[in-house]
Amino acid sequence: MEQTLAGRTALITGSTSGIGHGIAMQMARAGAKVMLNGFGKPEEIAAARAEVGAAMGGGDAPYSAADMSKPDEVRAMVADCEKTLGACDILVNNAGIQFVSPVEEFPDAKWDAIIAINLSSNFHAIKAALPGMRKRNWGRVVNIASAHGLVASPYKVAYVAAKHGVVGMTKVVALEVAQTPITCNAICPGFVRTPLAEAQVKPLAEKHGVSEEVALRDYLLEKQPSKRWIEVDEVASMALWLCGPGSGGVNGAALSVDGGWLAA
Repeated sequence: MEQTLAGRTALITGSTSGIGHGIAMQMARAGAKVMLNGFGKPEEIAAARAEVGAAMGGGDAPYSAADMSKPDEVRAMVADCEKTLGACDILVNNAGIQFVSPVEEFPDAKWDAIIAINLSSNFHAIKAALPGMRKRNWGRVVNIASAHGLVASPYKVAYVAAKHGVVGMTKVVALEVAQTPITCNAICPGFVRTPLAEAQVKPLAEKHGVSEEVALRDYLLEKQPSKRWIEVDEVASMALWLCGPGSGGVNGAALSVDGGWLAA
């Protein structure tokens, strides 16, 4: 891969697995120094650090165990990135959780947790990272939103509210940095093939009495016209492009990577 991010540093939240890990790998291969963040079993975190570190040229990638629901830890994570890597040139807000329930049965604690992790953590991280970006006169903020940041689905009130908030926040930040070499954009994926997403297929098949192939196509991917998963690398490639040469004119955008979902 071309070293389009050589000399840059990147902090990616929720990057020990799934989409965040895919973004970390692509940015590391493109020459960036990457700090990881996320939960997981110690051996899983160690494996992620080793894999991204190898892509950076050797050694383990730096890692922050910051809890994204705690503002103080989010701010400390950004400071740690600046201390460890010398800067936080690129911030990718990817960490997120999900819970599904009708509004009237939705637990208050789940609402609070989803808003804290999926929305408020983005605000705290951006607020902490922007001063350094302004000082260095360059920066990229990439918020991983969702198709649900642009349209709604039943039973996902907190997730949809949070992701709509992420898209709105992205636009505000973009306007505030518009006359600088800093950009802020959102990526809005559809259903992405991750272990957590794939685990939903078997229960759907059993519930509806169909094969897993039919359950994936007709139930889980019902709103995704392509009727296939979005692959992690497809989202990661968009994030990489937004941080590389030639992307400076894209600011405040909510870019769909959704197999045609928003076109329907």
